[in-house]
Amino acid sequence: MPENLVEEILQSIDLHKSITRMSPHVVINANRVLSSRVVEGLEIEPEELPDGVKARLRVGRGVKIKQPVHLCFGMLPERGIQKILLDVEIEDEAEVNFMAHCTFPNAVDIQHLMEAEIRVGRGASYRYFERHWHSDQGMVRVVPAARIKLAEKARFSTEFELLKGRVGVIDIDYHTDCEAGSSAEMKARIFGRQDDIIKIKESASLEGEGSRAVLTTHIAVRDEARAEIYNELIARAPYSRGHVDCKEIIQGNGVARAVPVVEVHHPKAHVTHEAAIGSVDSKQLQTLMARGLSEDEAVDLIIEGLLS
Repeated sequence: MPENLVEEILQSIDLHKSITRMSPHVVINANRVLSSRVVEGLEIEPEELPDGVKARLRVGRGVKIKQPVHLCFGMLPERGIQKILLDVEIEDEAEVNFMAHCTFPNAVDIQHLMEAEIRVGRGASYRYFERHWHSDQGMVRVVPAARIKLAEKARFSTEFELLKGRVGVIDIDYHTDCEAGSSAEMKARIFGRQDDIIKIKESASLEGEGSRAVLTTHIAVRDEARAEIYNELIARAPYSRGHVDCKEIIQGNGVARAVPVVEVHHPKAHVTHEAAIGSVDSKQLQTLMARGLSEDEAVDLIIEGLLS
């Protein structure tokens, strides 16, 4: 195992002290699986492809994994393509928390493409938090697509966050089907600068009685950056509930577009939406500047609060 390469990837996301020694994990650079560790009840079967990795992840029936399972995807070269194909099955009554760390610290022209099929069994819980580290000057094109199926009383949550560097291009497409009593929560928080492009399409179909979903998107764009957000909730069953929350802040020549769609097919279902696009709140800005912050510092603090 190329330990120095593993360490370089983990150091770029400040995880080199914890993952390799303690936590269940998979570390992938481009199309090479550099390191992996599983615990009882967790199966990870990676297969190297010419331009990426295909992996099957399975958590056995009733297994509750207490530690987060770390998935480290990255490319240290400046240019290249990385495709990640995931087949995820969380069996009945199982619980797992995946932490996906995607790092492209030297990117000039990188494509990170992900396709996932996810099945969460009856009464199971699946959490997937995705954190990105990009370079400050290059172009990273991130295109994740996921199709999620939730059985009765299953719980699913996902969160996307860019922690460092420029966006480049992000094009997210997630859809969840929710059976009776299940719940889905999808969040995205991104700050676009220069000529970054942000596209987010998140949708959920509430198919079963008492199913629930919340779609939350908080975006900030400045300079010439552009954002287009499409959130859709369809309620087909009695007592299903859903909410869409989209907030976007624009500065400079940034452009933001939000399309919240709510569709109800049953008189006992209820879906709401809230969308707001605009500049930084002037009262908040004045309050912070009165406390000694410059205008730029105050704006940055308000955006940080939106994205936290």
